Amino acid sequence: MLKEFKEFILRGNVLDMAVGIIIGAAFGTIIASLVKDVIMPPIGLLLGGVDFANLFILLKAGSPAAPYASLAEAQAAGAVTINYGVFINAVVSFLIVAFVIFLLIRSINRLKREEEAPPEEPTTKECPYCLSTIPIEATRCAFCTSELPVT
Repeated sequence: MLKEFKEFILRGNVLDMAVGIIIGAAFGTIIASLVKDVIMPPIGLLLGGVDFANLFILLKAGSPAAPYASLAEAQAAGAVTINYGVFINAVVSFLIVAFVIFLLIRSINRLKREEEAPPEEPTTKECPYCLSTIPIEATRCAFCTSELPVT
């Protein structure tokens, strides 16, 4: 059983999938940082200094009672909150990842179309009499001088 598992793990597709998952997790961390540390602060500044990570709706106060200056303070007090600012950050992260994947798929499709380009039109043909290569529009063979059938 261990031998079969080892064969399964060492198969190329499984290793490729594992590498993809690891790179995807690292990419997700980079995107989360990009959204949290680079994109959202200027957007919050444009919207009057709002920190999206601290946007929440208080459902039930904890101990000590409200008001809470930040989401971390509310959570430390045991308050029940709806964290819509964190959700907005997650949506922006998702949109960035989706856009990058769209660009990647688009590039791959473009490469596939280039590989599958139709073959060029032939410019020569063979003389049916002497089998020499002649221009496709020739009506007489330059080598054997036979008249060629019109096609």
